[in-house]
Amino acid sequence: MYRPTIGLEVHAELKTQTKMFCDCANSPDETRPNVNICPVCMAHPGTLPVMNREAVKHILRVGHAVDGTLADFSEFDRKSYFYPDIPKGYQISQYINPLVIGGSLAGIDITRVHLEEDTARSIHSDDKSLVDFNRAGIPLMELVTEPVIPDAKTAGKFARELQLLLRTLCASGANLEKGEMRIEANVSVSNTGTSSADYVEVKNINSFRSVERAITFEIERQTALLEKGKRVVKATRGWNEAEQETFHQRFKEGGADYRYFPEPDLPKLFIFEIPEFSRESLRASLPELPSEKRKRLSKDYGLKEEIVELFMQNVELVTFFEKVVSGRTSDFTKLSANYITSDLVALIKEKAGEIFSNADNFIKLMDMIVSNKLSSRGAKDTLAILYKEGGDPETIAKKHGLIQVHDLTTLETVVDTVLKREEKAVLQYKSGKQAALQYLLGKAIKESGGAGNPESLHKLILKKLD
Repeated sequence: MYRPTIGLEVHAELKTQTKMFCDCANSPDETRPNVNICPVCMAHPGTLPVMNREAVKHILRVGHAVDGTLADFSEFDRKSYFYPDIPKGYQISQYINPLVIGGSLAGIDITRVHLEEDTARSIHSDDKSLVDFNRAGIPLMELVTEPVIPDAKTAGKFARELQLLLRTLCASGANLEKGEMRIEANVSVSNTGTSSADYVEVKNINSFRSVERAITFEIERQTALLEKGKRVVKATRGWNEAEQETFHQRFKEGGADYRYFPEPDLPKLFIFEIPEFSRESLRASLPELPSEKRKRLSKDYGLKEEIVELFMQNVELVTFFEKVVSGRTSDFTKLSANYITSDLVALIKEKAGEIFSNADNFIKLMDMIVSNKLSSRGAKDTLAILYKEGGDPETIAKKHGLIQVHDLTTLETVVDTVLKREEKAVLQYKSGKQAALQYLLGKAIKESGGAGNPESLHKLILKKLD
């Protein structure tokens, strides 16, 4: 039986004001080509790089967050290769002495986390290729996992968790669609369950779903080759999103091909001689990490796992939730969580809008549900109007006739109307079909304009039928 072994290499552009080795703006949203460039990042003769302190700190904070070993000593190296998007003919990267070694995230062991400069962006059209150097020299984190990922789903989970961590640390926007986070998968299939030297690196993956699909395809492709007695050739392959398959790009280089040697124009780094890079300073600079927040949300509020995960993906949403439920009962908390993660999230998606920010009005709406002033249906309708137009929830509910009716005389008229109109359902209930009762209740709630108290209507229907 053939089993896969998978490792990931993840590049993420770091959030800094300037590029890695010069003072050109680090502006990933710049649309004008070749405006954020200078003699340093264009590799003009005689220019010298100067290290970006903030970029180094980002990597060390990531290393601390994944419980990696932070280097006492680190240095940069020259990685030689010749592409049009590398103006120097080499990339300043790290090889022997990275900033971080080891660590783990989402149950996956990490080999290393190091810092390098990004390449330029190549643009291909028809019969020509152009190069935009705005991206050349932007600080780039590279994180390499151990080859211990067992399947595509686990790889996708790791990549999503890394994106969440980078955003939590404000180290990177990590938007895959903008190229701020780029994932490469190393896939090897064998009948021993250990990584083969003839692994395949898959590039051009621009979404988490594509990460999973590309790995799945490559596992199936390699397995088919091995079952036919053929050999898997060590190579770099691209992912074709349209065809949902990998394709050959080039044969894989080895470490010797890059001719690494220490970068002579940059100083060596003795990390803990720099006060702001001390372990104490780095630890103090960290916010609540995703793993810690998950545990706290679950423990403090008793939330279900799926609600916790939804909150983990939206900082504004969880901030709003915690403001709403501060100091309230567990029942109020669970009610609020349900309305926020279902009805409010649906409204945000429908309108592609911002999070509803008025916590006081939302609290008032929840209190109206708790006090039976609003039914579930009435609350949904009131929230929709509140989100789109603003205002006071009680005023909205009164204006639109959504305040729950408890008056038995009024509700009895509603029930009589429904039972007279729904003779078939009445007969079905009397013949033993309990589902007919819920049908009649639904019709009664609708007849009341959503304002009839469901419990009172239910009792009246039973009284009339029995």
